[in-house]
Amino acid sequence: MKGNHILTDPAHDPVHDSEPDPERVEIPADATELAHRIVEIAADKKGNDILLLRTAELTSMADFFVICSGRSDRQVQALAGAIVDELRDDGIRPLGIEGRQSARWILLDFGSVIVHVFAPDEREFYGLERLWGKAAQVVRVV
Repeated sequence: MKGNHILTDPAHDPVHDSEPDPERVEIPADATELAHRIVEIAADKKGNDILLLRTAELTSMADFFVICSGRSDRQVQALAGAIVDELRDDGIRPLGIEGRQSARWILLDFGSVIVHVFAPDEREFYGLERLWGKAAQVVRVV
């Protein structure tokens, strides 16, 4: 991830929590590792504004969302493809993939982690960061 700036929020990092939060949902270590691995792959493939949100306390849909952007339709497809391919090499396959044809918003469902790869206009229009504004921001790579 050379050249990227990683911002973490220690207030929402389990390593830095000093006392347990009764509202906090326990997340399996493999879900956390998977989410961070996806962020790493997206950063290595030059994804833009990569955001890892902890959604476990807000929905049963997934423990984490990874949101990132590509600069073009081609890069959106390449980012999604790289995430799928590299995780497949690790023995992890998505439960579902949506939006590959349009390449404007590709959703990769890995169960505990849902990945949203956007073209910049779609990311701004749909505003998932605003929609999930109460989710804890774990990592942001800018």
